[in-house]
Amino acid sequence: MPCPFCKIIQREAPAKILYRDQQVTAFHDSHPVAPVHILIVPNRHILSVNDLEDEDELLIGHLFTVARALARQEGIDKNGYRLIVNTGAHGGQTVFHLHMHLIGGQRMRHPIG
Repeated sequence: MPCPFCKIIQREAPAKILYRDQQVTAFHDSHPVAPVHILIVPNRHILSVNDLEDEDELLIGHLFTVARALARQEGIDKNGYRLIVNTGAHGGQTVFHLHMHLIGGQRMRHPIG
């Protein structure tokens, strides 16, 4: 089955894209769990954290830089937000294309597991 995130990145599937550059694309999650729920994904298909190479270190840092900028853009940077990267089925990963969730706009509950 084709990767849904790759289809969004290649503009073959609809999504409300908030940010795009040569390395990553960010878009609203289609099933939000909070008022702000954005997915930030590498443009290159990487299955999960387990599939990262040493050369991907700058890319992973870029995911965090983009998350910070989007948090500011969405007005959630002052009160706080959550960044989540699920890895593998037991970690809650349902789409096997590495992605970071930026979640905020309300007080987060604990525990998340």
